Amino acid sequence: MFYYLSGTVAHTEPYLAVIDCGGVGYACRTTSYTLSALKKGEKGKLFTHLNVREDAMELYGFSTQEELSLFQQLIGVSGVGPKAALSILSATTPANLALSIITGDEKALTCAQGIGKKIAQRVILELKDKLAKGQTAASGQLGYGGTGVTVIPENKLSEASAALAVLGYSQGEINLALKGIDLDALTLEEIIKAALKKMMKG
Repeated sequence: MFYYLSGTVAHTEPYLAVIDCGGVGYACRTTSYTLSALKKGEKGKLFTHLNVREDAMELYGFSTQEELSLFQQLIGVSGVGPKAALSILSATTPANLALSIITGDEKALTCAQGIGKKIAQRVILELKDKLAKGQTAASGQLGYGGTGVTVIPENKLSEASAALAVLGYSQGEINLALKGIDLDALTLEEIIKAALKKMMKG
């Protein structure tokens, strides 16, 4: 129904932002990460998800499409509702959350308020493969000419590529970010962190 809302930030409070669009204030449930990007009285844009229940309709808004995508995937996990998804997303950045899921770091997920070990394990179990799905073939075609890398573990390469792709980076950007990184010597988590560091600097 709504793809995004663009207007003036009229009000913010924990887990809530109100965007004034032409004199109508839209209340959006959101995360601390998105709230940190909004300033009252200034222009704001939120990508939205409308959650419809029998007794209510609630609008959720996020500052980036990547965070919205992660929210939608989280609420698709059995036992994870919108409130729990907001809690998970509020505990870290979208980049770090994707990294935690790809690398199976359940401790990072349990840092979120109200998220126990069982829910964290379920999120990892149900989303790790989904985040990687469709990326294996593309990552297998990446070229690393001139990097000096002769042997690259396919699973490590695919998972690193998938973790970066889910954050919205193109295959070309991922290719450039992975160049020069010693994929053999580093762990998957170290590879992803190094690539993210390079792209953030760029």
